[in-house]
Amino acid sequence: MLRSRWCRGPAGGRLGDRAAARGVGSGARGRPSGPLIVSVTDFTSDAYRDLPGIARRGFALRRRWPHLDGAVGMWLWTMPSARRCGSVAVWTGRRALAEFVRLPEHVAIMDQYRRRGTIRSVILEYESLDAARIRRDAEAWLMSDDHRRDVRETPRRMT
Repeated sequence: MLRSRWCRGPAGGRLGDRAAARGVGSGARGRPSGPLIVSVTDFTSDAYRDLPGIARRGFALRRRWPHLDGAVGMWLWTMPSARRCGSVAVWTGRRALAEFVRLPEHVAIMDQYRRRGTIRSVILEYESLDAARIRRDAEAWLMSDDHRRDVRETPRRMT
């Protein structure tokens, strides 16, 4: 699995983004009360030819990250040989995540690619920012046996 560098959001500074970037646990000083929300997304493309466009759009959307209210930090990830890509995004709460999902740029990406593959996601909750744990949990979910079986059964189009 290839993973981008940690991209800190405006809420990340209050949560020890340097520790998060190194994968070290961090206290939750200065953050609003309540759990952190982690959204893990996994898109499996039907065709290899769509992957470059998906990556371009994902990195363009990532440039907005440092300006999104409630955004703590995120990684983009990909497994090109399996036609898979997605993100692991940390938010201060569900409202921040919902606002991101409604962004016109996000809606446009989903509209363009939703019928060109299979998407799945999960929301995890954490009491504090522990980037190493979040990354381990996300990767375990992404590599779960059920999903690997589903990916093997997904037809490939080489066009």
